Amino acid sequence: MSTTTASPGTPAGASAVPAAPPAVPRGHEAGLRPRLGRVFQHGGWFVAPFLLVYGLFLVWPLVSGLWYSLNETNLAGIDTEFVGLDNYREALGDDQMWDALGNTLRFTAMVTPLIVVTALGLALLTHHIRRGRWFWRLAFFAPFLLPSAVVSDMWRWLYEPDFGLINNATNHRTPWLLDGDWAMFSVVLTTLWWTVGFSYLLYLAALQAIPEHLHEAAALDGAGPLKRMWHITIPMLRNITGLVVILQILASLQVFDQIFLITEGGPNNETRPVVQYVIYQGFTGYRIGYASAISYIVFVLVVTVTLLRLWMVRRREESTP
Repeated sequence: MSTTTASPGTPAGASAVPAAPPAVPRGHEAGLRPRLGRVFQHGGWFVAPFLLVYGLFLVWPLVSGLWYSLNETNLAGIDTEFVGLDNYREALGDDQMWDALGNTLRFTAMVTPLIVVTALGLALLTHHIRRGRWFWRLAFFAPFLLPSAVVSDMWRWLYEPDFGLINNATNHRTPWLLDGDWAMFSVVLTTLWWTVGFSYLLYLAALQAIPEHLHEAAALDGAGPLKRMWHITIPMLRNITGLVVILQILASLQVFDQIFLITEGGPNNETRPVVQYVIYQGFTGYRIGYASAISYIVFVLVVTVTLLRLWMVRRREESTP
């Protein structure tokens, strides 16, 4: 039922004028809007699924893993006991953890320069080939698309000491997977063949972005192919080389698949990476808290490498006139 008001001088029987609603200040009206609506009115709903997945599968595991590292707990979460930093102290004094971390660093130091040099060489070769360029692009990149299980199983057969293709082709009985040094080299060689295609594509795209007139001007000045590559191509690829190096280092510090599938960390744990040791402690030794502490030590190492690389890039950009 609507409420009406009549002025004192309104005759009886005349229609009354409805009362106007009270004016609401503009600022107060804006304050009545839901905050969530203001946040998502400019396309926020489009990023909401990503934020949900990001929080569920990255932020939450990071927070829960940090909490687990401060406790002594198992897979079932029974008999959980808060131990503070004891897991970190134990990890820093664990010789097996340091051996596994040393294997990871050794793998990283071996595979990173090989991938950088090989990827650059393949990209230069493909860039200068005129006929069948599509075939070489496919051939160099195709192994990167294979699953790790397929690659590892295939190379295990190649490394067989008795009937493997490599030993039969070279007429040697090299213990590829039975000796610690040879086993690590075998994993590095497999990783090079498997993953070099990604870095190769990065280099190839960067080569195609180099202005052609720079090479033409250098050729007119009498510079040969080697001089043009050393003074033009390599400097122009400096940024992409830094990207390839940092991506390969980060990937190598987290290596697990091919080492476990080819050597299972052996012989005598001489190829066992630190990620495999984390899995062993957490899912074989049922020490989730201790495994989480080791994971955070590796996490700090990865973050340190990333920040160091960013600092080097920024310092180089600031020093460049």
